[in-house]
Amino acid sequence: MTRNRWASRRVEAMPVNMFETMERAKKEAQRRRNEVIDLSIGSSDLIPPLGALEALRVATTDPSANGYCLHAGTSELREAVSAWYAGRYGFQVDPEYNVLTLIGSQEGLANLLLATTDPGDTILLPDPGYPSYFGAAAVAGLRVSLLPLEAHNGFLPDLSAIPSDIAIRSRAMVLNYPNNPTAAVAEEGFLREAIAFCCDNEILLIHDFPYIDMVYGDYEAPSILALPGGLEVGVELFSCSKSFHMGGFRIGWAIGNVDVISALARVKGSIDFNQYLGIQRAAVVALKQPRKKLRHDASIFQDRRDALVTHLNHLGWDLPLPRATMYVWSRIPDGYDDSFSFTVQLAEETGVCLAPGRGFGEQGEGFVRFALVREPKTLIRAVEKIKTFTA
Repeated sequence: MTRNRWASRRVEAMPVNMFETMERAKKEAQRRRNEVIDLSIGSSDLIPPLGALEALRVATTDPSANGYCLHAGTSELREAVSAWYAGRYGFQVDPEYNVLTLIGSQEGLANLLLATTDPGDTILLPDPGYPSYFGAAAVAGLRVSLLPLEAHNGFLPDLSAIPSDIAIRSRAMVLNYPNNPTAAVAEEGFLREAIAFCCDNEILLIHDFPYIDMVYGDYEAPSILALPGGLEVGVELFSCSKSFHMGGFRIGWAIGNVDVISALARVKGSIDFNQYLGIQRAAVVALKQPRKKLRHDASIFQDRRDALVTHLNHLGWDLPLPRATMYVWSRIPDGYDDSFSFTVQLAEETGVCLAPGRGFGEQGEGFVRFALVREPKTLIRAVEKIKTFTA
């Protein structure tokens, strides 16, 4: 490919976009007239809360919602976030100093790195990890030190294995539990260990936390901010995309250390005027959804998990049942050693689209990620197509 003479060094440093690769494979599947079963992107197919949709509809007829929204205009949502967090974790955060609205947590992370790091600083990133982590680090001009997530350790990083010289010069660390792509969960003990590690080394602990409500059985996802020391070194990024099925709304929030939130607010203040007030009002309504409704929605994905894992295991894939998220993370079948070639060929020939593990980092090679974004009967049909393909 010819080099783009207008691309900056930060653009050149960004990883290959696996979703673009899979888009091309989908188009080829359509050209071959294959039914496309797209399990490559974790975009919820459930309906947002009806009250949230109504709040948005009403806002479209309110002229006061149409102008620029400065920080003061986000107070209703920030207060709703503070009340929601207190109800969930029994810990009060100040809506004025500890909460900031985001145009999605992905935007939040990118601006957070610009606000809290300088070019050349070191950041600790999970591998595998969500691709936007690596892109955000490239935009910020950061040196990346990888935290391997391996199956034998429950896909948790071994913090004791981080060399002391890297720990000393690290500015930030990103964790994400419940985890994308591995579907791993973290117990409170591990998060306490991570907080202590960051306190000892003066590292900002960034916890990407969009799957807070997408949990199964009796598992509850712990928050770093409600643990001792968490608010001293930490910030958590939340989103309406998973809990409330509002991915296209692009609305989220950060809760964290007052100085971190202040720095992030200054960067955002020079880049955007916050999200449309109608969308903020929809988020306020969504935050008031009863836990019973959120657990019901999670149970829908749990049923899908059960159907997919059961039928894949009938093929000999030997998968455990994930305790959270909307994903199943699996090794690719024997006989294949490249996740990109496996997923592209599978998509082109059968129409079943998965996310290649290598797209999430080097440690993801040899794996694929299934997104539980279709009903059980469709997931089972996808497994049958995979069975034929790998026979």
